[in-house]
Amino acid sequence: MSVTIECQKRPEHSKPNALRRDGRIPATLYGHNGTESISLTVNHKEALLLLRDVKANKTVIEVTIPELSWTGNALIREIQAHPWKRNLLHLSFFYVTDNESVASEA
Repeated sequence: MSVTIECQKRPEHSKPNALRRDGRIPATLYGHNGTESISLTVNHKEALLLLRDVKANKTVIEVTIPELSWTGNALIREIQAHPWKRNLLHLSFFYVTDNESVASEA
């Protein structure tokens, strides 16, 4: 089963809380171009659907950024949520190449 998510590039000087009010979750993609990272946003509903099917640091997903014409595989490295409200606050993706294997933890 292939898991995919579409992201948009985050506008400069955008406030995270304003993005969340608009139904977008701030996200970051690390390692897609060497050591560079890119700030992204993800649709809140799509993010919740994605998180039902994946586990952090274990499931490889396909990330698509249409504005940059970029598609690649990534792990969800970190999921930040409010401690008791459980509101989704931020996602961190980590780029993996096709020849890298994801170490499974027992």
